Amino acid sequence: MTFGDASLTALRVFREVAERGTLTAAAAALGYTQSAVSRQIATLERAAGAELLQRRHDGVRLTAAGRIVARRAAAVIDQIDATARELAGIPEESASVRLGWFTSAGAWLVPRALAELRRTHPGITVVGREGSTPALVRALRAGTIDLALLASAPPYRPPDSETPALRLQVLAERTLLVAVPADHPLARGDYIDIDDLRGRRWIAGPRGDYTMGVWPGVDERPEIAHTTRDWLAKLHLVAAGCGITTVPAGLGAALPPGVRALPVRGGADESRRLLLARLPQPLPDSVARLSAALRAASIETPPTP
Repeated sequence: MTFGDASLTALRVFREVAERGTLTAAAAALGYTQSAVSRQIATLERAAGAELLQRRHDGVRLTAAGRIVARRAAAVIDQIDATARELAGIPEESASVRLGWFTSAGAWLVPRALAELRRTHPGITVVGREGSTPALVRALRAGTIDLALLASAPPYRPPDSETPALRLQVLAERTLLVAVPADHPLARGDYIDIDDLRGRRWIAGPRGDYTMGVWPGVDERPEIAHTTRDWLAKLHLVAAGCGITTVPAGLGAALPPGVRALPVRGGADESRRLLLARLPQPLPDSVARLSAALRAASIETPPTP
């Protein structure tokens, strides 16, 4: 059996595993059993004559051969899908770009960039999705997205250790803020002293994920009043006086009435970088134009909270 005998089904399964990071997650997404996914991967590895995945306790990682297959599989599947659409009489878009972003970027940067792109290049269609940094990085490696917006905190390590290294561009670097009710005593000044954050009730992410939730420099076990991934819910809980939370500076335009976002004085630097990530390869014109639109949108001065 040679790789030329590999089935399209096996390639689709492999791409899903590469993107999801585990056989279990890929099986759930495809509606397969885990054993069926394992059989497809085993068949593909026999055809390739090489191990494509490293099985680890925390999931799977692509081998060097696996990265080649993932990249080529994405191109083959895209072409097959385009052929199916053409045969079905569905008109092809003049250009399509796949973009991934972290949660808060979808509340301000992405809409701003896409609105400008529609004005200047209406023939470009952007297909977007939200995800965590690990999920977006896997999607880039698997070739299922073209660009990813990532958030990075000090000490600003690379998002993964795979090769080749992702091409990362810093779009902005801004300080983290704390969102408080507008009538709260903490909202009276132009900043919040770090000592005044002790003993506060926080609104954070679920399962102890304090990203964009609890101020990182608080030197006590925080009291978590509410947990939610949803940004709108977090900010409206703040407006209702149910707690306080952290927000990136760019989110100022999305603050609901009754909320102020202020910098914190004292403690370690808590700036955050906004990164645009992609594979190190030549960019199609449509992808380059979206990259330019994201860069332009990121340098616009955010509204004062």
